[in-house]
Amino acid sequence: MARRLRPVGLDFVETAPVRLVFAREISAAPEAVFRALAEDVPGWTAWFSAVTLARPIGEGAGREIRLKGGTRFVETVLAADRPEVYAYRIDVTNAPGARAMVEEWRLAPAGSGTRVQWTFAADGTAPFRFVLGRARLGLGRAFRDAVTSLDRRLAPA
Repeated sequence: MARRLRPVGLDFVETAPVRLVFAREISAAPEAVFRALAEDVPGWTAWFSAVTLARPIGEGAGREIRLKGGTRFVETVLAADRPEVYAYRIDVTNAPGARAMVEEWRLAPAGSGTRVQWTFAADGTAPFRFVLGRARLGLGRAFRDAVTSLDRRLAPA
């Protein structure tokens, strides 16, 4: 059953009870990475293997996301600061025990490429927080695989 989560702001990324932070350097330029994150929402299914549906809603102010396994999110974009930050809050989800979630993507030049940092910030019931802590390795692997796939997708032909 889908439920509405507590609305939080971008500052939640720093104050959330659970903060999972992953980073990787890739060869694509920050502007290209930002475009893939913020402007080509349907394209997420081509490089983030866990994502089965991604579509902008509300004239780009939000997103609908579906993951393998059936998890669904309705999100509000909190920041789209070209080309440094793309962040969104999960407003509605069917993930059990979730109370508040924000994801932030930070991009910084790294040589001729980009340092991509993804922060997954969440609050929820004690079992939800426990499961997220246990999922750190899997989420880290999913992030690395997705960003590597994105880098290949953005490479010049």
